[in-house]
Amino acid sequence: MSDIVDKNSEQEWLYSDEVKKHFFDPQNFLVEDPKEGEFDGVGEVGSKACGDVMKIWIKVDSETSKIKDLKWRTWGCASAIAATSAFSVMVTENEGMGIEEALAITPKDIMTRLNGLPPRKVHCSVLADQAFEKAVEDYRNKNK
Repeated sequence: MSDIVDKNSEQEWLYSDEVKKHFFDPQNFLVEDPKEGEFDGVGEVGSKACGDVMKIWIKVDSETSKIKDLKWRTWGCASAIAATSAFSVMVTENEGMGIEEALAITPKDIMTRLNGLPPRKVHCSVLADQAFEKAVEDYRNKNK
């Protein structure tokens, strides 16, 4: 029985080189809790009871509304880590995206950046943008 391999199942769990890169060398990962006032907004989604939790901190340039820094911490699988890492790079590269531009990033955009995710792991790309939306909401509430 152990010699039987479901080729379809095996294919579903293959990770792209881009996913592996972000998993093994995650970008913008925050190891220790930030200092008070270091970031302008924070957002968290998910549930530790269910598995994946995403927490994102953002620093916003008040004059340009560009994301100057984004740090994150994820409790989850390789896909969750890779999706959040890739999202953080997308938002901060090239001097940072504007808030509205960054909010327009979709889970599909994240998966495209990663050259795909296994079908069973697509939900991991959703959590990164949801946590970012919460961080922006927190930022806007603090800066009304």
